[in-house]
Amino acid sequence: MRQMLLVGLGGFVGSVARYGISALLVPLAPGGFPWGTLLVNLSGSFAIGVVLAAAVERAWLAPDVRLLLAAGLCGGFTTMSSFSFETWALLEQGLFGLAAGYVTVTLLGCLIATWSGIALIRLM
Repeated sequence: MRQMLLVGLGGFVGSVARYGISALLVPLAPGGFPWGTLLVNLSGSFAIGVVLAAAVERAWLAPDVRLLLAAGLCGGFTTMSSFSFETWALLEQGLFGLAAGYVTVTLLGCLIATWSGIALIRLM
């Protein structure tokens, strides 16, 4: 039960943060590009890399803290479901180049961000 509460608490904070960032960036998004979701996915991928490397490779975080931050906070914060929906919406609008660019930048960027988070902790 404690573990579920930790994930729920982290998920609540992550979801509220995701909503806030996306809501803040929507009015600034030129051409309808989902900048808020991209920013959240990149920063969430970096954060989960930091958290998991710190927990697993360095043993700097207790299992409960890892659960709170990785499964809870990062899980609630990252928005792959929004990513999928927004990509589909771009495709339905016939914006194939924009959709392909969004998918490419998101996937490669998130992989690079995760690697960067891991690399940062490994340097410490």
